Amino acid sequence: MNAAPTKVSAQQATASWVPLIVVVLTQIQASFAVNALTVSMAGITADLNTAATSVGTAITAGTFAMAAFILLGAKVGARYGTRFVFQIAVVVHGVAMLGVALSQSPTMLFIAQASSGAVIALIAPALTVFIATNYQGRQQAKSIGLLAAAIPAAGVLALLIAGSFATTIGWRWSFVLVVVLACINFALSFTLKKVPAQPGLTIDWAGAFIAAAAVILLSFGFSGLAGWGVWLATPQAPFDMLGISPAPLLIIAGIIVGQVFFMWLRKRGREGKPRIFDLRVIASSTERAVIACMASMLFVGTAANFLIPLYIQVVQGRTSIETSFAIIPYTLSIFLASTFVAYLYGRFSPRVLATAGFVVVATALTILAFTVRGEWGQAFVVIGLVLLGLGQGSIVALVFNTLLSAAPKELAGDVGAWRGLVHNLAGSVGIAVASAFAVGLLASTLATSAAEHPEISSELINEINFDDANFLTNEQLTVVLEGTGATQPEVVTAVEINADARLRALQISLLALAAISLLAIVPATRMPEFREGDLPAKLEPDDDEINDIADPELAETRA
Repeated sequence: MNAAPTKVSAQQATASWVPLIVVVLTQIQASFAVNALTVSMAGITADLNTAATSVGTAITAGTFAMAAFILLGAKVGARYGTRFVFQIAVVVHGVAMLGVALSQSPTMLFIAQASSGAVIALIAPALTVFIATNYQGRQQAKSIGLLAAAIPAAGVLALLIAGSFATTIGWRWSFVLVVVLACINFALSFTLKKVPAQPGLTIDWAGAFIAAAAVILLSFGFSGLAGWGVWLATPQAPFDMLGISPAPLLIIAGIIVGQVFFMWLRKRGREGKPRIFDLRVIASSTERAVIACMASMLFVGTAANFLIPLYIQVVQGRTSIETSFAIIPYTLSIFLASTFVAYLYGRFSPRVLATAGFVVVATALTILAFTVRGEWGQAFVVIGLVLLGLGQGSIVALVFNTLLSAAPKELAGDVGAWRGLVHNLAGSVGIAVASAFAVGLLASTLATSAAEHPEISSELINEINFDDANFLTNEQLTVVLEGTGATQPEVVTAVEINADARLRALQISLLALAAISLLAIVPATRMPEFREGDLPAKLEPDDDEINDIADPELAETRA
């Protein structure tokens, strides 16, 4: 009984912050690259003579590649040495960014960005391993918060730096800067502790490819909901089956393959063979509750991050750079919350903090839903954004810290891989579902409002395809209507109807996200009750955990 405090105190001895600097700078390197593509979209489309969708395709390719191979990336790092694999990945990522900077065609841009995503699958698990091996206790909690904060920080830096470069010396220099950062991170990586390689580790290649197939199917399925149709296929769909959109078919196929993946893992566990992912990370109901909280927050956060710029640009008609500056309070609040939430761990349990965080997020989204109007300068809108960022940043850092602290130390790579997988999948699903939901509401509202207005002739209603509705500014809608048989009074009325419908669709979408945040309180109440001091002690495996390593099936039975 008396040995535990001594053990914890020894673990909490202050370690050098140099490894954390490498971790944070590398996360900024990876995140800045993606954000810089978004900020530089106008320059890229003009320079490469391509559509903006090509840039979006390149970004999606990188995200899908990262999500598909991140479980494999964790095992490759363990097999050949985390630091060694990390150093190679940082260099390859730098080369890929150089390819982006030198791109002369959309194809070259696509290949470079896809390569970037694939090597981030090696980097992301390594960052978690470095934190787990270098820090314990309060230092570990702070480190995880700073790692989570590096993502919004990279967004702000991309806005300020890439935005300035795009309008002055050219968008390519943003990616040259990433190359320089890669060189710095490679040089600093030699200060990291060597994590011993496991040359005897056998990589479960079949499991890796099953996981990749499931992720790719789910990613393409959810991404296609808005464009290909939620159920019935639209003209944009690449194919259809009896008129059914490929999007739900791919989602169903992805879920089936995902179930096959978990069946495969359990089979390998029963046979005592190595698995691409260790199920002990999500073995207990408590750990699954943590994962549910993580997925819910990332779903809500990314969906809101999609809807807010949509509101600013379409409803208010502001430019992309104005939009970026308008959401700085939101981004900065995520950064601050991710950084400082660790100071609350000593006073409140993860269960209390997560529950409070989701209440704050739901409150913020409700405030936004009832206060968004045509003007951005409203105090309540800014307050809502700040509250949303504080809740989101706190929850993301908290659940990651809780999951890492609850797992045996040797599974840090699996925790990092799972975090990256959930982050990318939940994020892409959040954007896709929010887009499909908001567009569906818009189409329904437009059709109902048009029928209720006698100023709109039945001929014009029959001429417009409401199923193909989308968020348009007043100017864009006017141009569309000029190509129809609409009279000037009809155009004026249609613009008014559209303005009301798009605002109402966004408001209802924000309220729906608030409802999801409240539902997430259910898994939040099942998170651990342990407080600071108990967290790092779990990192040292006890006798049961040592037996679990030898007999993974026993671990799952106990859980």
